[in-house]
Amino acid sequence: MSDPITPGSSAPPQFATAEYASQAEAETCKSCNRPLSTSYYRVNGSLACDNCVSQLQAHLSKDTHAAFVRGLLFGAGGAVLGLILYSAFGIITGLEIGYLSLAVGYIVGKALRMGSGGVGGRRYQIAAVLFTYFAVSMSAVPIGIYEAAKNYKAKPQQTATAPENPSANDPHTKLSSSPEGNAVAADEKAGPSAGKLLGTLLFFGLASPFLELQNPVNGVLGIIILLVGIRIAWRLTTAPQLDIVGPFEVRPANT
Repeated sequence: MSDPITPGSSAPPQFATAEYASQAEAETCKSCNRPLSTSYYRVNGSLACDNCVSQLQAHLSKDTHAAFVRGLLFGAGGAVLGLILYSAFGIITGLEIGYLSLAVGYIVGKALRMGSGGVGGRRYQIAAVLFTYFAVSMSAVPIGIYEAAKNYKAKPQQTATAPENPSANDPHTKLSSSPEGNAVAADEKAGPSAGKLLGTLLFFGLASPFLELQNPVNGVLGIIILLVGIRIAWRLTTAPQLDIVGPFEVRPANT
């Protein structure tokens, strides 16, 4: 049984699980353990007095736009934290363990719930799914960049030598010495734009769980574990289930 609610206490009454009272406890509130006097309620199947039900209803968080925005902000922070943890583990150890998806789902779900003040529901669950998938899939980007940089440093540097006596009549030489040629050379050296590069990284990051299917065994296992992590985030952001029925009148004991 949960702790009794003392007068003036700010903690809400707890009725997490359905629990039907026995005959000896039929006239006692499950939360405060006080005898039921004139009327009572059933909260998730447990008996409750008028005072405890009033406190419970007063403490129930309401789903507002502000609560949803706070939930999104906290959820985004949880996703970033999960991405950092997943990426850091892969970079430091050189291993990519899909089981970290479970931790990411837990972090995201808890963060969303904390930001919303305990409010849950379908839109919070959808946000939790998106944040979890984003954090896990995009962790492939920093890991891939680290691996590419490490492999690049390991390769011997190759230097190209220019011809000693370039032909003055070569049209390419003339073009390169002109202002127009300098502009063309600058464009060639500039490479892809930042927007295009960012879009490419975003695409390959979000598609990384399915790109892993090139190795069927590890790829399928990774997706299954990712789905379990998403399921954890989904369940942590469900709406609180409270079934309040009543009031009922207290019948006098038979003599």
